[in-house]
Amino acid sequence: MRNFTSLSVIITVSFLLFSFESSAKESHVKYKVRELENVFASNRYFFKAIVDAESIGQFYKKYPNLKKYQNDVLDLYKKKEFKTIWYDDKSVSEFGALLYHKVRLLNEQGIKATMPYMNLVDDVFNENVTNDLPQIDTELLLSNMYVFYASNVYSGVDPATLKKIGWFLPAKSISYSKILDSLMVDPDRLNKDETLLFGQYYKLRAVLKRYRNIEKNNQWTKIDIDSINYKDLKPFDSGVAVKQIRQRLFVVGDLPQDSKRAVYDEEMMAGVLKYKKRYGLKLNYAITRDHINQMNEPIGNRIKTIMLNMERCRWIPTALAKANEYVMVNIPSFRLIYVKNGKYELVSDVFVGTRMTETVIFSGNMDRIVFSPYWYVPQSIIKNELKLKMAEDKNYLADHNMEWNGGNVRQKPGPKNSLGLVKFMFPNPNDIYLHDTPAKSLFDFEKRIFSHGCINVKEAKNLALAILKDNPDWPVDKIDKAMSGEKETTCMLKTKIPIYIGYFTAWVTDDGEIGFYPDVYDRDKQLDKLLYSDSVVSK
Repeated sequence: MRNFTSLSVIITVSFLLFSFESSAKESHVKYKVRELENVFASNRYFFKAIVDAESIGQFYKKYPNLKKYQNDVLDLYKKKEFKTIWYDDKSVSEFGALLYHKVRLLNEQGIKATMPYMNLVDDVFNENVTNDLPQIDTELLLSNMYVFYASNVYSGVDPATLKKIGWFLPAKSISYSKILDSLMVDPDRLNKDETLLFGQYYKLRAVLKRYRNIEKNNQWTKIDIDSINYKDLKPFDSGVAVKQIRQRLFVVGDLPQDSKRAVYDEEMMAGVLKYKKRYGLKLNYAITRDHINQMNEPIGNRIKTIMLNMERCRWIPTALAKANEYVMVNIPSFRLIYVKNGKYELVSDVFVGTRMTETVIFSGNMDRIVFSPYWYVPQSIIKNELKLKMAEDKNYLADHNMEWNGGNVRQKPGPKNSLGLVKFMFPNPNDIYLHDTPAKSLFDFEKRIFSHGCINVKEAKNLALAILKDNPDWPVDKIDKAMSGEKETTCMLKTKIPIYIGYFTAWVTDDGEIGFYPDVYDRDKQLDKLLYSDSVVSK
């Protein structure tokens, strides 16, 4: 190779001097280049590129369908001092190629979105196509591709839209610039990074792959029954349907093997219990028509449910799961968990609001526990229910241990109090709280939507014991006395406990088992319409 003399590039009043070696053949640049402000040189190639607010503005006039990303892209370059991002000393960087590969596999992330002008990006990475794009266009197209990817995978639906659809859990805040820096330093984070995505997301992603393979291999076969004359299947019954159910239980992992027997034997009984546990069903051996209908739900619907819940995971701040102590309620599974020091201290069934009085999806901080509480009847219940009952029966209040209190109605403490013997308070504008209930029989139902919006906890006393376990001021005997129903007693918590009320119709346990739960408030339908009504257009 022969040496070239130094090349001076005049930019305003300053200059940059670069010396380089190259051959006439090697000096041919793969991409057409404008005169640019930032000059990059190597012993093989000479690149010149300018990225500034003006060139970015011109780019979006040329590619208007990407304009929604303009502010984020401009911010990227401000943080990078307007240096090029996607070129190394040879051509487009390896990281750029890796990111392109991930964008092409967005379906694995449960995302059905396509970036505008993706055909032009395809040409950049297609060795069989001559790329005639100006280098500035390639540079900015790749920056838009990055923001498109990050916004879809790491952010999901924007916070303003979340509020419109009734999701009031803490909003997730991310910086595309910081994420880009971390990914370029460690590209493996493109595969998994629990500092960017709630850990449940990756569990759902693994199950999504498994269910798509089931679909691809046509293993989701229909279970045939006579729906008119069907009788519940019970242990030791036999028939074609039993054999088909066994095959399904094997395919989804509830049975370790498929013996192909047509008899409902002990092995299958264990698989049925495992199946019912995953679906939040009553744990018995009967297989009803409803259970068969549930099993016959098309696998495409199950896959869509997984994808919708992956989207919900994108909205969750990753710090949530790392908190030392918190309470989480999942409305569709009718279940509460209390986590302390990373372990499940308590799991309890709950029942939630009806379709007319839905439990709100939001968060708060539990600051006190009230034992043997009064129930202050909401004005809406007084207006819509109590007044009619009091008009029909003048002794209604006395018969139900209620009394007038300053123009309001309250129910006095006692075992028949609607709040039971303990309530857990976290101030919020929705006037929602956790509480005990005297209506224990309601927990026998599989679909538990009975309340006026508050969350009724089956293991309410055990929840109080677990929360106060390390509080020397509240030993067990003191809690027992406070829950005698004689008088209201309040325990102020030394440390407030975060409580999150969420909505997940699919959830994967630490052992990789997925549970599917009823879409009791039709929120999956709403989210499905929001995300996939026009899935070919970028989000």
